[in-house]
Amino acid sequence: MAQQWGSLSENLEWLQEQFGGSVDFYVKEAQLCGTSCAVCLCDDLAGIEIAWNMLLRPLQYEKQRFEGGEALLQYLSGASGVAFSPTPVKTMEDVFANLSAGNGVFLADGAGQAFSFAAQSFAQRSPGEPDSEVNVYGSKEAFCDVLRRNMGLIRRRVRSEGLVIETLKAGRYTQTEIALIYHRDLVDRRLLRGVKKRLEKVRLQMVFDSGYLAPFLENNPYSLFSCVGLTERPDTLCAKVCEGKVAVMADGTPYAVLVPFFFTENFQCMDDYSSRPYYASFIRIMKYIAFFTAVLLPGIFVAVANFTPELLPGQLLYKVAASEAATPLPLFLEAIFVNILLEIVKEAGLRLPKAIGHSVSLVAALIVGDAAIKFGILGSPVVIMAAISSICGFVVPSLYQPITILRMLFILAGGLLGPLGIVLLLMMTFFNICSINSFGMPYTAPLTPYGAESLRDGVLRMSWQRMQGHVFTVEDLPGVKGGRRRGKR
Repeated sequence: MAQQWGSLSENLEWLQEQFGGSVDFYVKEAQLCGTSCAVCLCDDLAGIEIAWNMLLRPLQYEKQRFEGGEALLQYLSGASGVAFSPTPVKTMEDVFANLSAGNGVFLADGAGQAFSFAAQSFAQRSPGEPDSEVNVYGSKEAFCDVLRRNMGLIRRRVRSEGLVIETLKAGRYTQTEIALIYHRDLVDRRLLRGVKKRLEKVRLQMVFDSGYLAPFLENNPYSLFSCVGLTERPDTLCAKVCEGKVAVMADGTPYAVLVPFFFTENFQCMDDYSSRPYYASFIRIMKYIAFFTAVLLPGIFVAVANFTPELLPGQLLYKVAASEAATPLPLFLEAIFVNILLEIVKEAGLRLPKAIGHSVSLVAALIVGDAAIKFGILGSPVVIMAAISSICGFVVPSLYQPITILRMLFILAGGLLGPLGIVLLLMMTFFNICSINSFGMPYTAPLTPYGAESLRDGVLRMSWQRMQGHVFTVEDLPGVKGGRRRGKR
C-alpha cells in the first residue's frame, strides 16, 4: 500500500523508518520563505555542499513569503532563480527511490509532492581503455560503472533523433536501473517487444551486472554458445544499435548486452573496419582457423596417435611412442590433465593481484612444466599440442568458455572412440550452432541462409565503397523483412 503524504514531520519519520535509522541518511530542516522545509539526501551519494549552493543558499535570502508548502514548490518550479531544474516526485516511495539513486529531495510542509534535484557526488571510475576488446585504431574509450555517464557516451556518438534510451528497474532488493537502448527507425518491432517482455519477467532478488539479465534474453540456455553478446565499447554498441539491434545496460557495470548476436560477430572487431579490406579478411579467416585449431587439435592428435598412428610421419610417430612409453598415464588422460592444469594456471593468474599474477605463469612454465617433462610425468608432444590450442583460444576471447569445454569433449571423444568420435561430436557441434536462434533470427546469419550480405561483411569484409549502399541489419534476415518501420514516428 502506498504511503500517503502527511505533514513534514510525518514524512520525515516515515523516511527514517524506511532507512532503518541508517547513519548515512541526512536531513537538514530549515525555515525558508516562511515555510517549514527539509532537504534529504544520502551522505556520500549526494553532496551536502551541492545541496547548499543549489537550493538552501538562494532560498535563505529570498524575501517572498508563502502560505503553505504547495505555493513554495510552485514558485520553485516556475519563477525562482534556483540553479537547478526540480523534478516533481508524486509518491513517498519515489522519494525513497530518488534518495537511493543519489539525488537530493526537497520537502515542504503541507505539500502533496516533493522535488528531487541532481546532487550526486559519489566516487566513480572515469571511462578508461577497454580491457577485453583492445583495438589499434579508433576510439580508446570504454564504458564506466555509472549508467548515466554511459548514456552520455552513447548519445555523443549517435546524434540522430531516432536513438531511444528507456529505463526500468530490476532486482527486488537492489532496484537496479536498467537501460534499454535502440534506434526506433531501425529496430524490428517484434524484436523490441520480445526484449521488453522478457525483461519484465525478471524476478531476481538482486541485479549487480548486465550478465544477470543475459540468460533471460536467450532461447537456448543449455547451449554452449550464446546468442547474447557483451561489449564494453561505446562505439561497438552504437554500431550494433545502428544495425537495428537492442542493447541492455545495468547501472554499476561497464558491460552492455546485445541482442540478437550472431556467431560470425565473435570473429569481428572494430579494427576490421579501419583496416584495409584484404587484411581485415585475412585476420577474420585466421580467427576461424584459430577457433577450430583450439577446439580440435588436441582431440585429433589423441585420436590419430591411439587409433590411426600410421597417419603420422615416421619420425613424429617414434617420438610420440617414446613419450607415451615414458609417462604413466594414457595419452588422452594425459591431454586432459595438461589442459586442466593450464586452466588452473590461467584462473590463478587472473584472480591473484596483478603484482604477483605474472609470477604464476612463470612458475607454471619454468618449474612445473619443465620439471614434469623431465621427470616423465608429462610428454612433450601433449604439452606442445595443449599450448598451441590454448594460444589459439585466446585469439577469439568471446568464445573462450565454449572452446575450453569443447576441447575437453573432443579429447574424450578422440581417446575413447577415435576419429569416429571426433566426426560425431563435430557434427553435433554444428547442429547445435545451427539450431540456435535469437527472437526468431538464426544464430548463423548472415552465412546461413546464404545471401549477398555474407560476402559483404561475413567471413570476408568488402571495402566501404561496396558496403556503403547496404549495411547488414536485422531486416535482412528471413522472416524479418517489413518488420521494421521506416521514417519518423
